[in-house]
Amino acid sequence: MSEKKKAGSDPSLSEPSALAKSEHLEIPHDTKSQSFPEGEVILQDISYGADGIRGILGSGYVTGAAFLASLGGFSFGYDQGVISIINVMPLFHSAYPETKTAFGTGFMTGMLLLGAFFGCIFMPYLADKISRKWALTVVVVIFDIGAIIQTTATSYGMLVAGRAIGGIGVGTLAMGAPLYISEISPPNLRGTLLVLESISIVSGVVIAFWITFATRNIPSEVSFRLPLGLQMVCATFLGACIHFFPYSPRWLAMVNRSDEALASLSRLRNLPATDDRVQAEYKSIITEVEFQKLVEEAKHPGVGGLKLELLLWLDLFDRKKWRRLAVGCGVCFFQQFSGINAFIYYAPTLFRSIGQSDEMSLILSGVFNILQLVAVAVCFVIIDKVGRRPLAIIGGFGTAVCYAVIAVLAGLYSKDWSANPAAGWACVAMAFAFILVYGVSYSPLGWALPPEVFSTSSRAKGVALATCVNWLSNFTVGVATPPMLESIGFGTYVFFAVFCGLAGVWALLLVPETKGRTLEQMDEVFGDMSGHEEVEMMRQAAYSADRIVGNGQTV
Repeated sequence: MSEKKKAGSDPSLSEPSALAKSEHLEIPHDTKSQSFPEGEVILQDISYGADGIRGILGSGYVTGAAFLASLGGFSFGYDQGVISIINVMPLFHSAYPETKTAFGTGFMTGMLLLGAFFGCIFMPYLADKISRKWALTVVVVIFDIGAIIQTTATSYGMLVAGRAIGGIGVGTLAMGAPLYISEISPPNLRGTLLVLESISIVSGVVIAFWITFATRNIPSEVSFRLPLGLQMVCATFLGACIHFFPYSPRWLAMVNRSDEALASLSRLRNLPATDDRVQAEYKSIITEVEFQKLVEEAKHPGVGGLKLELLLWLDLFDRKKWRRLAVGCGVCFFQQFSGINAFIYYAPTLFRSIGQSDEMSLILSGVFNILQLVAVAVCFVIIDKVGRRPLAIIGGFGTAVCYAVIAVLAGLYSKDWSANPAAGWACVAMAFAFILVYGVSYSPLGWALPPEVFSTSSRAKGVALATCVNWLSNFTVGVATPPMLESIGFGTYVFFAVFCGLAGVWALLLVPETKGRTLEQMDEVFGDMSGHEEVEMMRQAAYSADRIVGNGQTV
């Protein structure tokens, strides 16, 4: 099928490959005005079937793999749901008197997040070295050790240490899962499958909340130790069962196991390896991997070992990649500075601060979590239809409005809620509106966007850096919220309203649309291929891919 070009011919004038002309691939009308390397296929036009729910129902194998990987997020969500209730349990405060202060509560809560931050630093090396799958299994063991220490803790220090160790597991699970999901998903379902991570997190919050709600009145320490111990179940299931599914084809290509990469891709797409669409995607993966190798060799000739590892981290801050970094890290920053985890960790406290009773605050907290699950489920259906950019813009400005209304009402009536019950319930309504808007936007986008925007060679490190930003921001909000509520009251809502508004502006100015694009097309989306050197390297990469996939023949 190869059509060799004459020396000196212009690749931009070559005819589209036979593969691209096949029934599954369409060439846009403006192809002749673009420059493509030999054999390159315009992958956004590959059809693997419908998107959304219809596509999910027709792609059971890859959906099962993505669902299992997403259980890493369940572990994080479960911890959030447990902490929100045990933080107001008298028996918990009796067992650990240090948690009776705002700082003691915030520090204990935040240590899991700080551990998660540090866990993300070594996860990229692990994921690149031993594979995405095995990295998930290793960190499940770390998570379980932390959970055991928390469950059996006999002192505040032991509890904090357990949360820090468990946090290392939580952070690496939450980073590794979307990394694996993004690399196994077909382009038409990638956004939908990445939303599974958010659904898993919120499901963990809801299930843990109501388990702890049910055990809160047990007249012994079992009331909080039982929910803490149960967090190991889901993580252990993930660590054991992920090996029933294949390695990431992109990771296999990256470590020069090309034949296995094709077999893995064929299995994930439930199509024969000779299928035009599988061959086209495989060719694109190999081309991208070869391109990244050429870029690495050009930028860091003769460098290896730890020095190369450090330089590859620094490459994330390359001037040409600033927008990728701004989008990948920005969405995680704004996800947390929306104040979402202030609501989840301290929901009963927040509802009490707007005039609700202790019992009603617990019930409203449970409803709040259920509404988030509903909203994320809606996003699961629409994200690959509506796209990422509109959701980010609407989510930022929409949540800002909700906070602004709460801030105004709290500022006017917080001194005497009992005399103004309607204002208190209006605040509750705005809190529910906030979680619906957030649940359909930044809740899933914080996990869906980062794995999409980084190139193959830098994806593990890029997702890790974005997730580090997530955990550090989460830690900051978790520790700061109790003192903020005590000292500035309704000003806390003003604070979060400002950051939500900034999120809308950020999305409007910087976030591109990535729906329907393959991971290998993000160079085009972010304009990274504008320079002559990059175009020439991509041509060389395409020729290398031709040799790898067919002994010099185009696929």
